[in-house]
Amino acid sequence: MDGEALGGTGTPVAPARPHGDKSAVNVLLFALGSHGDVHPFVGIGIRLKQRGHRVAVVANGYFQSLVEHAGLEFVQMGTADEYRRLATDRELWHPIRGPQTVFKHTARYLRLAYDIAAAFARKHPEGAIVASSLAMGARVAQDKLRFPLVTVHLSPSVFQSCYEPANFYPLCFVPRSTPPAAWRVIWRFTNSLADGIVAGRLNALRHEVDLPPVRNICSEYWHSPQLVIALFPKWFAPPLPDWPSQVKLTGFPLYDEPDVSPISDELEAFLQAGEPPVAFTPGSAMWQARKFWDASVGACVKLNRRGLLLTRHRDHLPPRLPPSVLHVHYAPFSQLLPRCAAFVHHGGIGSSAQGLASGVKQIVTPFTHDQPDNAGRLKRLGVARVIQPTEYEPNRLARDLREMIASPRVTRNCRAVKQKFAGVDAIGETCELIEGLPR
Repeated sequence: MDGEALGGTGTPVAPARPHGDKSAVNVLLFALGSHGDVHPFVGIGIRLKQRGHRVAVVANGYFQSLVEHAGLEFVQMGTADEYRRLATDRELWHPIRGPQTVFKHTARYLRLAYDIAAAFARKHPEGAIVASSLAMGARVAQDKLRFPLVTVHLSPSVFQSCYEPANFYPLCFVPRSTPPAAWRVIWRFTNSLADGIVAGRLNALRHEVDLPPVRNICSEYWHSPQLVIALFPKWFAPPLPDWPSQVKLTGFPLYDEPDVSPISDELEAFLQAGEPPVAFTPGSAMWQARKFWDASVGACVKLNRRGLLLTRHRDHLPPRLPPSVLHVHYAPFSQLLPRCAAFVHHGGIGSSAQGLASGVKQIVTPFTHDQPDNAGRLKRLGVARVIQPTEYEPNRLARDLREMIASPRVTRNCRAVKQKFAGVDAIGETCELIEGLPR
């Protein structure tokens, strides 16, 4: 497996530690969420294994083949059918109720996550646990058993600040000029609402294991007091004075399984047969995207441009596609996007990062969760335009694509941002922080 697959374009691979090295440890990675949430942990796991460590990944059964194809041990938490039920829940993509839906579905795994983490800690007292934002059952186990745990956050929107607040629904309607004192009041109210959604189930688990209740879960508790790794660079989201002091930024991980799912022969032939296409995706977890696909195809027709539709759900697409528009189930963005004229997506942090690393112009239509905040950051970098979902229709999309593709200024901005990735090994830096965690 080469360095480009693990670290992104131009990223060197750190030398692997020899097997049997005394510094080798057991590492358990909790990767909860969609493909965009699981990919970073698989990339980290591959590199940790290369460095001589023993690695297991806890994820939903839907991702078992992805984890095992990467040569990592798989620990199931939830079934593939349960993942599909969440992905097909229309509330998941509601601007306001989406995060509540995620917490409702993941709360059922609190005890299971606790048990998996506790069993690992008892068996491997010298090991380390690395947990994603939603793996709060593992966070409870850390409090109970006092083992090393790293929290990994993928996007800056999880950090609450009174200086440059994250832009997500419904807070995106609060003026950015609102003074810090007012934001403190807003955050207290927001956290009380969040605790009303999350704290009941979480504190019930804490009570079961003889721990006192906690509050301010989404502002304080879901950050490990030992170490928090933020998988994005400072130029994308500079750390703010009121972020937790234990936060360390490494950078975008960029792993997208190019070794498992390379560009197909059909897609390669399409790419070579004409001008660079526009690539479209509403995200791997979006299973209600018919309007998005209809508008995307319509814009390609209006522009007389080639289009590439990336989705695992062929039934969501128009029944007949123009000859100039191709559908593929998946392609690694690190290999695909440098060969595209533009990239239209939902603003997920993984898609956003791959677009930045590829130097491709972007159109973002954010639905919920961290997507509005990511979209705003892309726009401020001068590499993207934002179209709200209610305005995502063929005429508007075609106009924005035409202007973006023709813009020399956007071209310069994209090239400048792409250069920021040169020589950066975000996954390697992440592994070093995990290895340096006091035990």
